[in-house]
Amino acid sequence: MQASLAESVLMRAWQRRGLLAWVLLPLSLPYFLLILLRRGLYALGVLKSSRLPVPVVVVGNVFVGGTGKTPLVIWLVEQLRLRGLRPGVISRGYGASVAQVRAVDGASSAAEVGDEPLLIAQRTQVPVVVGRRRVLAARHLLALHPEVDVIISDDGLQHYALARQVEVELSDSRGYGNGWLLPAGPLREPAARRCDFRVVNSAGPIPAGCHAMQLSGVHAERLSDRSQRMGLQQFPPGLRIAAAAGIGNPQRFFDMLGHQGMRLAQTLPLPDHFDFSTNPFGTLDADLILITEKDAVKCARIAAIAADARLWVVPVTARIDAALAANIVEKLRGHTTA
Repeated sequence: MQASLAESVLMRAWQRRGLLAWVLLPLSLPYFLLILLRRGLYALGVLKSSRLPVPVVVVGNVFVGGTGKTPLVIWLVEQLRLRGLRPGVISRGYGASVAQVRAVDGASSAAEVGDEPLLIAQRTQVPVVVGRRRVLAARHLLALHPEVDVIISDDGLQHYALARQVEVELSDSRGYGNGWLLPAGPLREPAARRCDFRVVNSAGPIPAGCHAMQLSGVHAERLSDRSQRMGLQQFPPGLRIAAAAGIGNPQRFFDMLGHQGMRLAQTLPLPDHFDFSTNPFGTLDADLILITEKDAVKCARIAAIAADARLWVVPVTARIDAALAANIVEKLRGHTTA
């Protein structure tokens, strides 16, 4: 709880150049120098980047924390398959208890491989491998699945040990906060870093040259039986509805439900990658509790939570201009993008 409170304080401080940000600003200088040194060592060849026999697309962010990468990765997998490619996905597997490289399969748990890789594997049915060293994860994936002809790296924009052909940088409605590097601001790298494509996960106006992404969820599935489905507009009136989210930006999930006409009596923002070792739903005074798919992959494995008939999962789908996928494919094939 204390860690969550500290994170909340920092997130608020990082949205403006207030007192706390100014106090931390001197610490951003050595961090910036380390970034320059590291990138310089890779540019000079002192540190080596490993190039794989298939092209790599990295989907990442410079804003620390969650911006919606998992729905974007799922969308990109589907778009590449529509264009005749056979993608696979690698991920660090944040929160995974297993240190070595591991393939994600039907027997995997979120505790072992991480919640996001497990969700990607379930939604896309493509090969997914997790590992803290992404080069090893990618090579393991290709050894298991030689048919894969393009690899998508879920996060890893700053993991320069893995050479990449395409970089997709994702931000959300928070933009780049106060524009400063850690710890005075929320940025892992300068906002002006070069990348191939920029995507903004927001329902509002987006900067010129960026692709808009919106997350849409129109139905819910009962956690205990995902075959039971109901449109969000079809729930009986008068229900006391709560929503919970253990993602990087819980308010985004709550806002999406509000845009679908859901009147929430209570919202429960949880820390990103919350492990549900304690049940946060038992004391909620609600007839219906809506949760994210990312949380559902963990909740479904916990008997006491899975048995709670009030819990319904809201799958979300990313909506992005298909031109982005076409341009990515062109770049992968060595052509100039439009």
